[in-house]
Amino acid sequence: MAMRRYTVVIPFALLLAACSPSPTADAPGATAAQPRPGSSAPADATLGSPAWYAWIDRTLGITDNGHGPDQGSAEWNQAVQRKLGQEAPQSVPGSPEWQQSVDALVRTRTSVTH
Repeated sequence: MAMRRYTVVIPFALLLAACSPSPTADAPGATAAQPRPGSSAPADATLGSPAWYAWIDRTLGITDNGHGPDQGSAEWNQAVQRKLGQEAPQSVPGSPEWQQSVDALVRTRTSVTH
């Protein structure tokens, strides 16, 4: 008798779980930062240049009205890592590989939102 009950209950539970909405990136608990409106990628910003740092800073919202870590510092790099959340590059923060990965992620995010 108990087995018969399980054969009815388990498929119903699986169906219910499959129909449940999954959390989205727009959910309040999402950790990755979304690009700010109007922060399109600069066409000629060389990785690691002051213009590139300013664009990443502005897009991810690292500093607040000039208050925050110095662009390119270890503290700033860690803030970028936190803002990118699970998508953050696994290479050494601040390295050329890391900058290239950050650039690609942020450019992808801004092109999707525009």
